[in-house]
Amino acid sequence: QLQLVESGGGLVQPGGSLRLSCAASGFTLDSYTVAWFRQAPGAEREVVSCIAGSDGSTYYADSVKGRFTISRDNAKNTMYLQMNSLKSEDTAVYYCAVPRHRRWDYCPGYVPQLSSYWGQGTQVTVSS
Repeated sequence: QLQLVESGGGLVQPGGSLRLSCAASGFTLDSYTVAWFRQAPGAEREVVSCIAGSDGSTYYADSVKGRFTISRDNAKNTMYLQMNSLKSEDTAVYYCAVPRHRRWDYCPGYVPQLSSYWGQGTQVTVSS
């Protein structure tokens, strides 16, 4: 059974930090493109950050550049999203995702409609 399980969400004050984790089981993340999406209430799901499977290049949405860092640990079969300097507008449910096609690696074009494996989501709330 292919599965992605997120953890690490929670409530944090503006300016604070959180690290999200996404553990894969049933398949190995190695060489797959991996990504984090988020969905705020009333908004569409959007890609936040991505690592291309072919060369390890990273992509960040403009709204999180300089604040968020995506990484992966192939030995642990886990991907991470380090979120610093959090803002209220970062409040959303965060999802990890992996495209079903192992060779797909165009991060700027990674849209929610692409056939993917998805985690169950973890809530991040930034509030004082």
